[in-house]
Amino acid sequence: MRRVVPNLRVAGEGAQRRNLEFYRLLGLEEAMNHGWIMTLFAPGNPTAQLSLATRDGTAPVVPDLSVEVDDVDATYAAVQESGAEIVHPLRDEEWGVRRFFVRDPNGRVVNVLGHR
Repeated sequence: MRRVVPNLRVAGEGAQRRNLEFYRLLGLEEAMNHGWIMTLFAPGNPTAQLSLATRDGTAPVVPDLSVEVDDVDATYAAVQESGAEIVHPLRDEEWGVRRFFVRDPNGRVVNVLGHR
């Protein structure tokens, strides 16, 4: 596992900007912004991250958290074998990640990804 990132759903770009200003007070900076999702990071610890999402770019739901793994294909196979609910199938996204969504035992949706 490389990192775990909480994804906070926000109600539009205005809310995204207000949250960015708030989290800047805590020392986070903008690392990535696709419009629908913005990821913030701690400059002294770049894997300490938080994402603010208005929606998801290709999936039907905003995941509750993202988990970056070393081998997304092996993780997908293990999750399928476990019988867990796949919410969004494994696919390559145009922004350079391979990912899928799975529902955890508490009902939270987890975005499992690897960078290509």
